[in-house]
Amino acid sequence: MSTGVTYQFLEPRPKSAYRQLFIKNTRIRAELIYRAHVNHEEPMTAAELAQDYRLPLAAIIEAIEYSRSNPPEIAADMAREQAIMAATGELQPDYKYHPQPKLLTPEEWARLRS
Repeated sequence: MSTGVTYQFLEPRPKSAYRQLFIKNTRIRAELIYRAHVNHEEPMTAAELAQDYRLPLAAIIEAIEYSRSNPPEIAADMAREQAIMAATGELQPDYKYHPQPKLLTPEEWARLRS
């Protein structure tokens, strides 16, 4: 987790598989706010995101700044998602035409989630 910074609107969710921070009292990962903000096709301003998510503008700005700082927990979460997708076959070129993910054993899931 990022050290030395105290956030007013962000917090970890201990029961989540994600280690990055979430907007307090929601299930919204800060990184998702950031992705919507920097989306190449249709970027959204902080004010638009605050309105869409019905959150304080300060919370949106804090989520964007946190994600922009490239915390290691976001990179680790993304790497874990990529590893799971690779293990289940979701990254195969023809997956979208035949979406049947490979079933993983409990041992494989434990390894990928750690």
